[in-house]
Amino acid sequence: MQPAKSLRCRSLTELEALRLPAQAAQFIFEGKARQMAEEEWARVQEQGAGLVTLASSAYPERLKEIYDPPPVLWVRGKASLLTRPLLAVVGTRHPSPYGSAVAEMLSRDLAARRLLIVSGMARGIDTCAHKGAQAARTPTVAVWGTGIDVIYPKENKKLAEEILATGGAIVSEVPMGTFPAPQNFPRHNRIISGLSIAVLVVEASENSGTRVTARCASEQNRDVYAVPGNVTSKGSWTSNTLIKQGAKLVASWEDVWEDLPSEVRNELEAEAGTESKPEAQASLLPDPALRPEEAMVLEVLGTDEALQLDELLEALETQLTSSEVFTALFELEMSGRVRCPPGKNYVRTL
Repeated sequence: MQPAKSLRCRSLTELEALRLPAQAAQFIFEGKARQMAEEEWARVQEQGAGLVTLASSAYPERLKEIYDPPPVLWVRGKASLLTRPLLAVVGTRHPSPYGSAVAEMLSRDLAARRLLIVSGMARGIDTCAHKGAQAARTPTVAVWGTGIDVIYPKENKKLAEEILATGGAIVSEVPMGTFPAPQNFPRHNRIISGLSIAVLVVEASENSGTRVTARCASEQNRDVYAVPGNVTSKGSWTSNTLIKQGAKLVASWEDVWEDLPSEVRNELEAEAGTESKPEAQASLLPDPALRPEEAMVLEVLGTDEALQLDELLEALETQLTSSEVFTALFELEMSGRVRCPPGKNYVRTL
């Protein structure tokens, strides 16, 4: 790879001799490339972001190992997180209540033990993974297929802000202003797996983009883990197939933790030991006791299938008033024991 400074000093003939396309050679020779680079750098600074190049000491070593590492990373937040042990948690954009709960639970429990979670901030499992890490009060890394100033999907704007506010990072290999073009997303999967020491798959259909990430992980010599799913569900096809092909079955955080390289576990345990006691135990404290009304509502709700509000009220009509059910649901949501997917549905978290 020719240094940029070297290219700027070459004549048009010399640039063409490097087998650059004619338009690219002309673009560099006329100084337009430098002008665009300076304009891009100004936009990056306006966002309070930074650039990490392949030649930089801050560039993550794991990412250098892959077949086609991105020459430049645009980063908002803490770029130093990219060199830490990361676990990719990926899956379908249309998860079942069970898949959402498991992704959030595993991400929370592993993040509580200082293993950082990385995902793509897409709808579904990716979003659950980031939220699980935040529930453990630890940073999380989001790798985007758009520019770091173009939030996609738009409904995750608050999540993006929270990732940055809690010390996380947003990463992309494409310039500022890049819109969500379909061809960018398969490519960004290789970065998610490349940054990670392993990839955990939670629910994905046969033709899901998650298969691309799992394949990238195998090609990059990363461990692949998968959460088993309902054999009659199309959303479980990829995870169940990966297990049949040799991926490690994961049912709890211990399944991942025990399989980590010893040097990684030692690093994470040493780091956890230096944390202040309240912070280290923040996500591991026992849950406060439930009021009787909350316990009754929780007993009716399941973790694998959402229950509509009308069905919940009907199931409890001889035991609780509507007002008591609403109050209990509010308290359970606030404590994180219950989630409310769209459509006035309720499901118990794991």
